[in-house]
Amino acid sequence: MTFDELRSVVRHGGEAVMPASWAQGRATFGGLVAALAFDVMASKVEQGRAMRALQVSFVGPVEPGVPAVFEAELLREGKAVSQVTGRILQNGEPRLVCLASFGGDRESAVQVVPAPAPEARPVNECQELPYIKGVTPEFTQHIEMRWAFGNMPFSGKGGREMGGWMQFREEPESLTDAHIVALVDAWPPAVLPHLKGPAPASSLSWALEIVHPRPAMAPGEWLLYRATIDQAGAGYGHTHAGIWTARGELVALSRQTVTVFG
Repeated sequence: MTFDELRSVVRHGGEAVMPASWAQGRATFGGLVAALAFDVMASKVEQGRAMRALQVSFVGPVEPGVPAVFEAELLREGKAVSQVTGRILQNGEPRLVCLASFGGDRESAVQVVPAPAPEARPVNECQELPYIKGVTPEFTQHIEMRWAFGNMPFSGKGGREMGGWMQFREEPESLTDAHIVALVDAWPPAVLPHLKGPAPASSLSWALEIVHPRPAMAPGEWLLYRATIDQAGAGYGHTHAGIWTARGELVALSRQTVTVFG
């Protein structure tokens, strides 16, 4: 199933079975389940209030092939801001919990332009992370990534940066906030180039902010991602990232805490 097909199933039924084609190891790809949970949360909010901030806690793996229940509750709807919480349950247990803030535009004298986007090689000059069954995560058959910053995972070459270009392999009808949520989490943790061989690593918590008014983006447009390691040690890594259009417009900001078993 494509991302848009899964969105439709969850929005209309509140329950879905995650396909094995979206797996990431023994779990379902975190960006997919976070995006689907966000989509259900967004349906609780009145029109005109864009998602400003999303905090996600990956409590446990959302397993492929097992029914997952998506829940959302509107906590408060103020004059300009709505607060919504969401959960994914499997076998009666929480597997993902998140909180999102949605807000309408306000009149303000504060106007600060974003810092410029990093320079990156064109997409066609960047190394692709191909989908190889049994080698790369299953979900990479749906999301394409091209390396522009840093070294490849498990290369042992280290470095502080990782990232590049990303897009859906199946072009969506439109590029919504839910699509952005899924794309941003597609990149492996930026700490993995420090490892000399494969080892488990996963997101523990994730905070994402989408900038609005959002730049105009075509459905098949490539987005640029660059993550930087702030600190890593004792089995955890702390990173922050930016996401831009190909024209250098800021789209979103991301921060993650990851666990590393190696």
